Parts: sequence; C-alpha cells; structure tokens
Amino acid sequence: MAALILWGHALAALAFGLLALGALRRQGLGAGVGAARNGLTLACILTALWALAVAGIGADDVAARLGETLRNLVWLAVLLALVRRGRSGSVALYAVYLVAATITAAAGLLAILDTLPLARDALAAIEALRLIAAMLAAVAGLMLAHQVAAGSASRATAPAIPVAIALGGMWGVDLLVAMLGYGFDAVPPAALALRGFVVTGVALVLVTRRSARSLAVSHGIVLRFVSVAAVLLYAAFTILLTRIADHYAGSTVRIVQTAIVLGATTALMTLLSTPWLRAWLKVKVAKHFFRHRYDYRAEWQRFTATLGTPGAGADPLDLRIVRAIADLTGSPAGVLLEPDGSGLAPGAAWHWREAGTTDAALRDHLAASARIVELDQVRRGAAPAEEAAAIPQWIGDHAEAWALVPLIHGTSLIGVILLARPPYERPLDWEDLDLLRVAGRQAASYLAEDRAHAALADAARFDEFNRRFAFIIHDIKNLVSGLSLVARNAERHADNPAFRADMVETLKDSAARMNALLARLSQHHRATPEPLQPVDLAGLALRLAAGRRAQHPVRVAGQGTALAQPGRLEQLLGHLLQNAIEASPATATIDLVAGTTGDGAFIDVIDAGCGMSAAFVRDQLFRPFASSKPAGFGIGAYEARQLAEEMGGRLDVTSREGEGSRFRLTLPAAPALEHAA
Repeated sequence: MAALILWGHALAALAFGLLALGALRRQGLGAGVGAARNGLTLACILTALWALAVAGIGADDVAARLGETLRNLVWLAVLLALVRRGRSGSVALYAVYLVAATITAAAGLLAILDTLPLARDALAAIEALRLIAAMLAAVAGLMLAHQVAAGSASRATAPAIPVAIALGGMWGVDLLVAMLGYGFDAVPPAALALRGFVVTGVALVLVTRRSARSLAVSHGIVLRFVSVAAVLLYAAFTILLTRIADHYAGSTVRIVQTAIVLGATTALMTLLSTPWLRAWLKVKVAKHFFRHRYDYRAEWQRFTATLGTPGAGADPLDLRIVRAIADLTGSPAGVLLEPDGSGLAPGAAWHWREAGTTDAALRDHLAASARIVELDQVRRGAAPAEEAAAIPQWIGDHAEAWALVPLIHGTSLIGVILLARPPYERPLDWEDLDLLRVAGRQAASYLAEDRAHAALADAARFDEFNRRFAFIIHDIKNLVSGLSLVARNAERHADNPAFRADMVETLKDSAARMNALLARLSQHHRATPEPLQPVDLAGLALRLAAGRRAQHPVRVAGQGTALAQPGRLEQLLGHLLQNAIEASPATATIDLVAGTTGDGAFIDVIDAGCGMSAAFVRDQLFRPFASSKPAGFGIGAYEARQLAEEMGGRLDVTSREGEGSRFRLTLPAAPALEHAA
C-alpha cells in the first residue's frame, strides 16, 4: 500500500508540475485573465509541492499538512476570482468564502500545534479538532465549487466548470480521508492511496480547460458518482456513530454498535431498493449539476435501441414504443390508445392494467393541436377549456394517469400514449415537452412504417389469393368451353357411334380434370412435386387429341422423348391446345407436331386462327390478365410459360395476324439409356 501512496502522489505532483510549467510558458492557463490566471498557476505549483511532500515525507508530516492548507487557501482564492469575474457573487457568498478560508487556516494552525511537545490527551484533542476543521473546510469548498459550477452553467461560461469539477473531486476525497481519520483514529492507507490517484485525475480534468472542446460529463456517470459518494458518506457516518458509542456506551458498547450497524445496513438496503429515491436522486442531480435535465445523446441512443430491437422473442413494436416513451420520463407504466372508427381504443399496454375507450373529441383535439396533455393541469382546472372537455372521465378519474403524448406522423394522428405518474412526482417542464414531442414523432414514423408494411403484406397475400383464384377460374373456363363444344356438336352428330365414343372420352377427361381441380382446392390436399422423367411427346399428343376430338379436329405428327413432369406437361399442352381451339375456325385443323433438336425435344401447337401482332406477343401475351379474346382471362399463356420454366424448358411463339400461330415448347431431351429402358 505504501508503494501505491508513493506512486499516486508522485504522479499527482508530476501532473500539476507540468500544468504549472505549461501555464508559465503560455502566460496563463486557458481563457482565464488577471487574478484567476495567476491564482491557477500558483495553485498548481502548491498542489504539486504538497503531493511531492506526501510522496517523499509522508501525509502526517507538518510540511505536508501546511502544504495542504496553503493549497486549499489558494484554490479558494481562485474560486473567488472566478465568481467576481462572472459577477455572480453576493454578500452571503463572500461571507461563506471568509468562513471557509478561516476554517482552512485554523486547520493549518492546528497542524502546527500538533507538533508541539504536549501531553498525549492534548495532542489527541488537537488532532480531533484538526480533522473536524479539515472536514468543515472540505464541505465548505464543495459548496463553493458547486456554486461556481452552477453559476457558470447558467451563464454558459464553460472555462470555470472544469475548475469547479476538479476541486469538487479533490475536496471530496479530502473529506473522505478526514472522516475516516476521525473515525479510525488514523487514516487508512487505502484512503491515502486513493487520494493520490484522484488528485492525478483532477489534473487531467484541468487539462480540458486548454482544449477547444469543453469537458463533457454524462448524467449517468454523475448519478453513479453521487450514489457511490452518498453510500461512502453513509458508511463513514455509521463508523462515526460506532466510535461515539465506543466512548459513551460503557459496558453495552457491543450491543449498541451491533444495533447501529444492523440498523444502518437495513436502512441503506431499504433506501437503495426504493424507486422513489432513485427517481428523486436522478431529478436532483439533473437539476443541480447540469444545465439540461436530460443527457440527450444517451437518452436518444436508448430510445432508438428500444425501438430497433426486433427478432425472435422480442416484444411487438407497439409495446416497445410505449416502453421507450415511458423510459424517457421514468414512468413505470403506459398504454397505447389507437384510433378506431369512433375515437381511441386501448392497444398495447406496458404494466398498465386496464384502459377504456374514448370518443372522437380527444382524437380530434390531439390531431389538430398535437399538444402533450399534462393531466394534473386538467384536474386543477388550469388547462384550456377545449382540452379539459376532450379528456374522458375514466382518464381524469385514474389517479396514476399523468400525461398524454400524441404520436403525429405528418398531419395524421397514429396513436396516443397514456403515461403513468413517475415515482417522484414533478410537473412537466419545457424540456420534458420538447423531448416527448420529438420522441413521439419519431415513434409515430416507426409505427406508421410498420403498419404500411403490414398493409403491403396483406395486399401481397390477397394478390397471391387472386392470382391462384384466377388460375382456377381459367381452368374452369377451359372445362366449360370444352363441354359447350361437345354439347353443340352433339346436336349434329348424336347418331354417329364414333362421335358418341369420343364424347364419352371427353366427358371422362373433363371429370378427371375437375376432380384434380377439386383436390387442389381442398385444404387437406398437399401437392407433392413430380419427379422429372422421360415422356413420350407423341403419345401424350395422341391422348390429348383423343380427348379433344369431340370439340375440334386435332392432328398429331412426329415423335420425340423429353425429360419433364408428366402432369405439368399435360397441363401446359392443355392450355396451349385450348387457346388454339378458341382462336381457330370450327373446321380448321390444329396440328400437334413432336420432334427433336441437338440437345432437346420439342412439341409444336399450330393453329390457323386469327394470329397475333408482334407488339401483342412482345408486350402482353405472357402478362397475366392480358388477352386478345373478349371473354379471355389472359392466364393460359402466362401459366404455360411458368410451367415450362419450372421444368427447365422454354416456350417460344411465332404468329402473324390473319395467318395463325405456332407455340413451340422445348424441353431437355431424355438420356438415351433411360429412353431405351
């Protein structure tokens, strides 16, 4: 521990020595002028000498104690110069300076008396008085440093703020050392080691005065520092009580000390677990240590992190929005009120038990004014009349309802968040309103985007449903067209036995296709993909021609074997054949021609119908819902090309208006071995 005391104070002496040397070379530190400049230089020199004395001689030596006294007096003078330069002093403040300087000088005088050859009891009394004076001087210094920091922050004179913060740290650790020395009759070595490193940190803080960028301390760090300092002071006070009990409790000292320790520990744990105390401490730290209530950088990072954490197990976005808004003000609960047909209805709730509905008055008022409503003002009758009239009864009667935050996106009201009262009750000020207003607009954009995505997803699902339904309607239309042709031809050829046989085959084929369609529509049907296998194109063409003979004359020629899925291939050729029948005159023959190319097999569907223009083939033929036929759905060619591509093939078309069309389906050729098998 002795090595840590040596190194800590040696580093402090080096740091302040460099600061003093730099100040002398640059004709002063930072932006200070006059007395403040000279005082800072002298204070750095004396602090370096004091730290060197502690490191080389010891903290109990009279030279170190006198150095500490001179150091404190000069630092008090620096604070006084800063206050006078800022013209923020008053008679009462100058009186406090005088008292602090007197106590500091008294501590130095007592340090000299402590070296005189006096009786042990007298020396103990002098040492106790010196420690008490040191504690009082440190407390007075802390109060003055806080006053300087608060006055500089209100006037935005940043150069004085690092000095006040640095002195606060130095006198804070001096107070801790004095209290421990008084409680234990001797300063623990760990406290002395800590003081050396803290004073080194003070020098680093003072370096920021020469930087163009002022010192920035986050709210969270200060809150934790104040909490730790409070706990340490609490512990020191408990130790002090036990020491007092040691002198006055007599034979019951152990019982009294045990009761003090147990009671203090229980009280401390109770206080630390109280949400009200944490909220109160946060408000007081923000009020007395900072110019602004909120650390906007930290608050915005936490806000965006809460909103942007989707994924498995994460809360829904609307619940994250409620929690993010509530965390800004420390509210323990909140509920999202969403617009519905007649007003606002409760949506996502975070720790909120129950909420009612509202009429259109509140929705319209918030949408028009975009005001954040402080409900306590409504209850006191201090709110505008139109705002008070818009608040529903159940919100006014709810004691924990604290504020209404509208979520405005553009000019639309996306929702309203009702916040519960924070543990430490306070009125909303301009800073709360500005932060909640900006956060509400940001949350509204997230919520509006999420709802737009949900609407797009619904539209995509409906589009998929419509597409599938269009395919089904197209298949039914083809079946109805085929049966209609059979019915018309039956009136003329009913006496022909060959026609009757073809009609029976057509009816069987139509029934099979309708059963297959019903199977696909069934919710219990699970389609299994067909494997690719060799398919005899000529044989398939003959079967299709036989099924359509009662509708239209079909001729088959050529041969070839392709690698395809039989069911899909038959469906594809069925679409092409039906389109050819509908486009051809009743007496014109349709040709199905199979063949092979270098690395594939093909089958052509050729008709002598009306044909299509090049522009129609290029721009509309393979687009869904585009058809050249008055009663067409524009689905057959689109689905045929999709089926061809899924089997690894392609569909090409050649057509001329008035001459007919040729659809060529090209598929991979079946391997020779499989074909032979």
